[in-house]
Amino acid sequence: MSLPVTPLPPTFRAALAAADRPLAGMWVCTGSPVVAEICAGGGLDWLLVDMEHGPNGLESVLAQLQAVAAYPVTPVVRVPAGDAVTIKQVLDLGAQNLLVPMVSSAAEAEAVVEAVRYPPRGRRGVGSALARSARWNRVDGCLADADEHVSLFVQVETAAAVDAAGEIAAVDGVDGVFVGPSDLAASMGLLGQQTHPDVVAAVRRAFDAVRGQGVPVGVNAFDPAVANFYLEAGASFVLVGADVALLARGSEALAARFVGAPDPGRAGY
Repeated sequence: MSLPVTPLPPTFRAALAAADRPLAGMWVCTGSPVVAEICAGGGLDWLLVDMEHGPNGLESVLAQLQAVAAYPVTPVVRVPAGDAVTIKQVLDLGAQNLLVPMVSSAAEAEAVVEAVRYPPRGRRGVGSALARSARWNRVDGCLADADEHVSLFVQVETAAAVDAAGEIAAVDGVDGVFVGPSDLAASMGLLGQQTHPDVVAAVRRAFDAVRGQGVPVGVNAFDPAVANFYLEAGASFVLVGADVALLARGSEALAARFVGAPDPGRAGY
């Protein structure tokens, strides 16, 4: 008796390659599969499930991946660090698209690529028969074609990373580079000043270096004017909001209208 064959959805790499416009997404930071599902049905192109700064563990990430699977949106999971064990576990959950933070050199990018690839090209542990990633061995050729089912994005968010952005983007297996202005600003001694001219200039330098390698580049930009600026500068994918920020600002607006509390009006990053 032959096993049923289950197809996997396209990766974020494939979605970017097929797109005729930049892809807009939002952070999902609550850890709630209900919130993730609500956001998945909102019409955006992609969602970023955050394990670095959000209260997310393996179980909550799994639940969110399951919740959004029925919607035409591409989920990306940001792991907390470039740790090979964590990356293996998140991939086994069925995450096909990873964002790894704080990658500041080509050597660090190469180590992350090795963590997402099976031997002999990498060092990812093999557990496909036990894992949702292969739908418990219901994906035809799940091991031989594993690289086709996974896309890897790395985050450039320090001054050193900006200087090395071109080298990072050139690493085989890096499918895109995401620039993080918040930590970049902090690394430049400009904590909380994501739109400072020096920070913006550094983001633009990273854009130029990454695009020079023919690799898609993205950025975080909650302010619509800043997002539009970076889109005009060549961003292929952007994050334009977050579930927690929308809830915070929305609840503040309600309080300002019906209770008389002042509306802070903070966009935030």
